[in-house]
Amino acid sequence: MADGNHSEPPTVLVLRRSPTIALLEPIVSQKFNLLKAWDSPLPQDQFLTTHARSVQALLSSVGGLPITAQILHLLPSLKFIATTSAGIDHVDSAECRRRGVAIANAAKAFAEDAADMAVGLFIDVMRKLSASDRYVGDGLWATRGNYPLGSKIGGKKVGIVGLGNIGLEVAKRLESFGCSVLYNSRSEKPSLSYQFYSNVCELATDSNALIICCALTEQTHHMINREVLSALGREGVIINVGRGAIIDENEMVEYLVRGEIGGAGLDVFENEPDVPKELYALDNVVLSPHQAVATHEAIVALGEVVTGNLEAFFSNKPLLSPAVIN
Repeated sequence: MADGNHSEPPTVLVLRRSPTIALLEPIVSQKFNLLKAWDSPLPQDQFLTTHARSVQALLSSVGGLPITAQILHLLPSLKFIATTSAGIDHVDSAECRRRGVAIANAAKAFAEDAADMAVGLFIDVMRKLSASDRYVGDGLWATRGNYPLGSKIGGKKVGIVGLGNIGLEVAKRLESFGCSVLYNSRSEKPSLSYQFYSNVCELATDSNALIICCALTEQTHHMINREVLSALGREGVIINVGRGAIIDENEMVEYLVRGEIGGAGLDVFENEPDVPKELYALDNVVLSPHQAVATHEAIVALGEVVTGNLEAFFSNKPLLSPAVIN
């Protein structure tokens, strides 16, 4: 699988210096020689062709370049991709499977941080924290009086879409608030007492809020559509810390503008960093710039997972967090 020569640090290709890669660089470069495509004056294709025979491992992030079939074709010696995210929708996983390229993801490195953000967004929307902060900051408390009532968290039925590492952490937090947890996932988890729904629309019908924690795949793209939003209803709230395209964003914006769902807390969007401008003026919507896992602690944990996976690959040992390739 990998070269056994350890006289020099193994080389790992990085195509683009995304914000996450920039934060990880000091950690990963302690043990690996990072081959930085952005430092080369050569056009990308020419750069990749130049290093085609030597590159066995690649470090990739969501904010970097997507790993397409074309890129994989230019890297015939590539055997391993380490990603900095839980999801691998930025990698052509079918082509990786065809070429025998293994993929490792971030696993549990930032599950707690993403769950904190999901629950934080839920509380913010329900209790109107950001909106009431603006109300006070704009001097409206003194002139208009008390702000409209919010909604209690405890007792709410919350549907979690995707009960993986992040979803499970969300569920644990919601239980401590006295919420009833319902869920939809690829398969039922019999060891858990939460109620399972194989149909997201039925989950939405029975939930006061939906929290999206699943990966973006062909199956989950626009899974939250008009039918699901209608089932969620006028009082229902939607929170998304997964990927923007899991929700049909145009439909959601319409429903929010018309008051046909109760509110939204969104950390991810379909065409980042572009956010639908209609959302800016809505007091029942809380927006975050894809920051769910952006903590100092998460970057340290992520650095350990990425480094550990790369060390495992170059030592011919099992990966710490092999990604499930559909």
